[in-house]
Amino acid sequence: MARIATLTTGCMESILSGVDIDKPVVQILGSKKIPGPEGTDRLRLLVSDGKHLNSFAMLATQLNDLHAKGELDENTIVRLDRYCTSMVNKSEKGDRRVLVILELTVLTSGLQVGKKIGTPVPYTGEPQKPASNVSKPAPSAATPSSNTSNGSAFGSRPTAASPYGASNGSSFGRNAAPSTQGGQQLTHPIASLSPYQNRWVIKARVTAKSGMRSWSNAKGEGKLFSMDLMDESGEIRATAFRDAADKFYDLIEVDKVYYISKCQLKSANKQFSTLNNDYEMTFTNETTVQPCDDDESCIPKMQFNFVPIAQIANIEPKAAVDVIGVCKETGEIQRFTGRTNNKEFIKREITLVDSSNASVALTLWGDDAVNFDGHVQPVILVKGARVSEFGGGKTINLGVGSSMKINPDIPEGHKLRGWFDNGGGDEIQSNVSTRSAAGGGSFNTEWLTFHEAQLKNLGADDKPDYFQVKAVIHMVKATNATYKACPQPDCNKKVIDEENGMYRCEKCNQSYTNFKYRLLINMSVADWTSNRWVTCFNEIGEQLLGKSAQEVGRDIEEQGEAALQTMNFKSYVFKLRAKMEMFGDVGRNKMTVMNISPVNYKEYNRHLIKDLQELTGIGKV
Repeated sequence: MARIATLTTGCMESILSGVDIDKPVVQILGSKKIPGPEGTDRLRLLVSDGKHLNSFAMLATQLNDLHAKGELDENTIVRLDRYCTSMVNKSEKGDRRVLVILELTVLTSGLQVGKKIGTPVPYTGEPQKPASNVSKPAPSAATPSSNTSNGSAFGSRPTAASPYGASNGSSFGRNAAPSTQGGQQLTHPIASLSPYQNRWVIKARVTAKSGMRSWSNAKGEGKLFSMDLMDESGEIRATAFRDAADKFYDLIEVDKVYYISKCQLKSANKQFSTLNNDYEMTFTNETTVQPCDDDESCIPKMQFNFVPIAQIANIEPKAAVDVIGVCKETGEIQRFTGRTNNKEFIKREITLVDSSNASVALTLWGDDAVNFDGHVQPVILVKGARVSEFGGGKTINLGVGSSMKINPDIPEGHKLRGWFDNGGGDEIQSNVSTRSAAGGGSFNTEWLTFHEAQLKNLGADDKPDYFQVKAVIHMVKATNATYKACPQPDCNKKVIDEENGMYRCEKCNQSYTNFKYRLLINMSVADWTSNRWVTCFNEIGEQLLGKSAQEVGRDIEEQGEAALQTMNFKSYVFKLRAKMEMFGDVGRNKMTVMNISPVNYKEYNRHLIKDLQELTGIGKV
């Protein structure tokens, strides 16, 4: 029989008195859903330490999946790896401290335990500041209004503001003391916020701030800006519109800490936010923002996960990355009008370099583009830069949710400054933003056979995998090898034949009398181990056939399959991208040709010799 984990007996008394307990072990005796907007439920738990019960424990929404999978069933024993507590006001029922579970580990399943451990009773002590002997908190006459028969009842149904009601206190679960505002108001952890609250104060650091943007729709027009906020418990997006945007835009600074209260909470729009929070905040006419002038040590500093510029070539488009580099070149301001809304856009491209001896183009927009001064070649830090791809090259953009710092006062910035000032940027070996004729970009790939790629299960994860193989083309599908596309140079959208001599592009919202051909070729390629079907896009197809897409399109109209037969039985080095894609309800590992090159037999033989050395253990052949 599996060993049943031991509970941290008596820990509830300490936790509910505001004492920090390191990773306590408790038992879940029940759960209750509190409905939220758009199906986003909060889960209220009844937990026990074997001595005391606590029916005011809330599960962070990011842990809801554990409950849905049945991993938090009745009698389950868990370890609270990260938690925080928050004081809520119950009006005539007195104050109560709520336990918010942020991270946990399941130690023993409820099925294995099979029973309630001990004879726990409701904790009746009133929350207070702990004395020097934290094992003996001062008792209180206040008793919770709850039915606890058999240790499984939750008590009275919470009101709209309960158990997360008007906050007047909080303490973090790990090595942090409660924070005060003006010596009176205590703060609320971000992870515990929900739309059912209306009286709270958070103390949070601004990790990102967008520029001021204008909007216009059927309901009117105005301006807005958004910011990302973070405290020890989590993060959340906040947006200010119209008058609130004017009021707070100049006040809010990235990396500063503020007290913020009286905002509206609603379900987060995941299309515009990647933050790990089911809710987002909107500033109202009553919102207050006050700079924090006291101790900020309990609020985490901004964390960066810098990606060397050379590695950006391997990163998927639309991903967000943290980048730091020196501005080596500054482009001119470009102004253009949007095709669909006739709105004027302003952008500027700058070139960043770093010690990976690579460069990348960074696009700045709006005021950031206009106000940027690159003549002193400053160090640029971008948090949350968005990766884009065009013609095989990768660029990064300063967009919504991104933030930029010039000459940041951090070790990485000083090190990069010294590297550049000592000639480090004079010999940059690669530009990941360069467009290649074959659309492949500049990414490093390892030699594999198709059989080895299958054994490694490449392409099965969320992110794509890349490898290169020497293979021969032995079958090409002529069906759907070309399609008719929009004739505009910057648009490759497939057009609709209106059968009246006109071809309509839905993307450009316009009809044309002509079109251009684009290639989309599927072919089977094989090495000595097996074969795979791969997809080639326009530039690759033109390189293989030695003709433009227009010429190939006309040849297929006249000759059919024969127009593509010149590709058969030719060997190339293929750089391939493997990625699992869904077709209906079926997953298929799709391989795309990113680049092709003639076989360099000297290099290929060197690769074969290296393989022989590894197989035989002989230093030289």
